[in-house]
Amino acid sequence: MHRSMWLKEVSDDLKQITALSGDVSCDVAIVGGGFVGLWTALRIRELDPGCSVVILERDVCGGGASGRNGGFVMSWWPKISSLVALCGVAEALRLAQASQANIAELGAFCAEHGIDAHFRQSGWLWTATTDAQRGAWKGVKALCARMGQDVFNTVATDDLARRSGSPKHLEGVMEASNATVQPARLVRGLRRVAIQSGVKIFENTPVIRFQRGVPARLSAPAGCVTARRVVLAHNAWAAEIPELRRTILPVTSTIVATEPIPERLQAIGWTGGEAITDSQLMVDYYRTTRDGRIAFGKGTGMISFSSKIGPRYDQDVALNRVTEADFRTTYPHLADVRIEHSWSGPVDRSYDSLPVFGHLPNAPHIFYGVGWSGNGVGPSRLGGRILASLALGLDDEWSRCGLVNRKIKTFPPEPARYLGGIMVRNAVRRKEVAEAHNQTPAWLDRALSRFAPSGLEDKST
Repeated sequence: MHRSMWLKEVSDDLKQITALSGDVSCDVAIVGGGFVGLWTALRIRELDPGCSVVILERDVCGGGASGRNGGFVMSWWPKISSLVALCGVAEALRLAQASQANIAELGAFCAEHGIDAHFRQSGWLWTATTDAQRGAWKGVKALCARMGQDVFNTVATDDLARRSGSPKHLEGVMEASNATVQPARLVRGLRRVAIQSGVKIFENTPVIRFQRGVPARLSAPAGCVTARRVVLAHNAWAAEIPELRRTILPVTSTIVATEPIPERLQAIGWTGGEAITDSQLMVDYYRTTRDGRIAFGKGTGMISFSSKIGPRYDQDVALNRVTEADFRTTYPHLADVRIEHSWSGPVDRSYDSLPVFGHLPNAPHIFYGVGWSGNGVGPSRLGGRILASLALGLDDEWSRCGLVNRKIKTFPPEPARYLGGIMVRNAVRRKEVAEAHNQTPAWLDRALSRFAPSGLEDKST
């Protein structure tokens, strides 16, 4: 398997694994050892120290999206319009405020438990890099203002160019609460804390058979886990569950990382550690690292038939080229800087880019939290609260929150999902390439692009 730069940095820790051997019984079994699964396990143990928890991870903790993402710790404020439409003003405001507070709380958790995740709370610049992207945030900013929330602050054009290190950024706003982390360090730190709290974690342990009775039985190559309750927290791989197949669509996101260039970053002015995105649907997202690299990602959006996640979701040369081309366009003055790392990963996109929680039909003891859509590093901690409350049968603000058992727009069945997805993805790419050259996109590309799932932010059009 092709590993991300982040996971290569913690490669020694990845050798410390234990696979399941024999039969184990527990109160709660969690499928997936990424951020969602680990935060859920920690929250269960916090609420009910007597509850036995087992995590089954097919690779290593962080081998999926949790160890491959850009390390943006964001809130749900960019999705406030969708949240209000989904669950009303009061609940949307509660969730957005909780997601904002959650960022500093995550940093405090790392400090308390000695997790050197390179947590840096330097804010997020939401920018326009083409004329077509200008003002993408206006609707969200206006809604926040009507709710009495001063969240997004306009950044002067010259200041934006300086702080981002590139005059390609035409205008933008800042959300100051956002942070960045080295995600593999965070997920491996969470793994350590979970084990110390009494959670049993089995890595290199794929679930090859899933019997849904009460208790449920999860069979692996060398053993079996019997559990009274199950939490499905394996993100894009949850598309293998028939009941969830149309809830999420696994797509690729791709990152390239430069050689260390701290002196060049100093020269271009990008020294504040801000996370940055543009306003494309196939979004460009980028940040600096502690050792002075630029990690530049793009929502490349590759899909597969029946959502099968194969090797191309780990590494694809064509997707690397597309991502590097956007980096070179955004930072042409760094044309001589070498790319040292590249990787991809699967993102579990929901149609509205908000997560979905509930239990499987006719299986009230089997819960799921999927659809993180590229913004799971921070909100996954709140997802852990939701899933823990559901798994423990609690009646509280998290088990009743507006993201649980909600009505969703589903993706079409195969082959329409794959064939239609290819058409829409290609149309979006052509549309955004035209806009990057200040050209008017073809009417058909504009029309087909409207069928694409919503993006990381609720954009004004």
